[in-house]
Amino acid sequence: MSDVSTMARPFDMTLVQRGARLRRSSFFEATQLYGPKGFTVYNHMLFPTNFDDYEAEYWHLLNHVTLWDVAVERNLEVTGPEGLRFAQLLTCRDLSTCAVGQAKYVLITAPDGGILNDPVMLRLDENTFWFALADSDVLQYVKGLAAYAGMDVQLSEAEADPLQIQGPKSKDVVRDLFGEEILDLAYYHFRRLEVDGIPVIVTRTGWTSEVGYELYLLDTSRGTDLWERIMEAGQPYEIRPTGPVDIRRIEGGIFNWGADMTYENNPFELGLDRLVDLDTHAHFIAREALTRIREEGVKQKIVGVEIEGDRLDMNSTPWPVSAEGAGGRVTSAVYSPRLEKNIGYAWLPVDHTELGTPLMVETSEGVRVATIAPMPFVDPQKQIPKS
Repeated sequence: MSDVSTMARPFDMTLVQRGARLRRSSFFEATQLYGPKGFTVYNHMLFPTNFDDYEAEYWHLLNHVTLWDVAVERNLEVTGPEGLRFAQLLTCRDLSTCAVGQAKYVLITAPDGGILNDPVMLRLDENTFWFALADSDVLQYVKGLAAYAGMDVQLSEAEADPLQIQGPKSKDVVRDLFGEEILDLAYYHFRRLEVDGIPVIVTRTGWTSEVGYELYLLDTSRGTDLWERIMEAGQPYEIRPTGPVDIRRIEGGIFNWGADMTYENNPFELGLDRLVDLDTHAHFIAREALTRIREEGVKQKIVGVEIEGDRLDMNSTPWPVSAEGAGGRVTSAVYSPRLEKNIGYAWLPVDHTELGTPLMVETSEGVRVATIAPMPFVDPQKQIPKS
């Protein structure tokens, strides 16, 4: 057995290869001017994680306005004469109710009912749809499904890089960019516009639980131009670049695909029944499986938890959790500065998911007492992003 003094040092992450295999977004060069403090890889692309302390970015989102490069959300484009029929195969949400110019939060489901992705979908015309994908390889699944289905569709990764303008002053920024009429844009709708000749799609959406907008850049050679134009417009409102503000999305009950759910989970386990339109004529690949799951019920559910004790750093691995001997896992946990509590999500057997159920969580700081709590933890009716 080797002596402690001869043990290897931790691996130096600066030595990780950064070649052309890891793609850069059209905003990559612009973000470098603002001093990103870290990167991760998401959908095979470098993704800035933060530009300041995580809690500082959280408070800035709540009180001012932030700019976030989300070009890593690669847009799967479905188009062609049978684009609508094929897009409907992918998702358990009835697309006949989605108008051109409207967006929907949808689930891409596998034949067994598992969730392969949970994108925001845009309907650009009668047969053209964009699905803004979380970190996964859904494009490969969709190509296989198209070959099997034999439909007349074309599938590709759209040349469109999104970024987000989020926070209570986001309306001021987009108004100064596009004019007063942009404030009439309804929640989960979008428009094609230009700013300084740069073509974009502007949507009234976001991944922060705050009021905000997303801009899909349609000329990816203009990434730096668009970024700097937004920073200029946002200067009077104290705009800052950030990474994903996990504190706020957990407060708001937003799940992160790959962390809080995977293809092994179905919509009913996540309480996303509203996204499963089994009582319509929509024809989708998971209809039979989801009908059976609804009839039989689920064996596990994801719940909100409050964890007692001192402030916890966000978990980097799932934490074991137990309720009266029944085991589960905490997928996301973080300290909420305004609630002054550690909050998060946990998967547990369905018989142990009642509100108020006491739990024991094996955190990175030792075993902690916890309790099942309602979620979202803040703004349960989700009125803030619609305001």
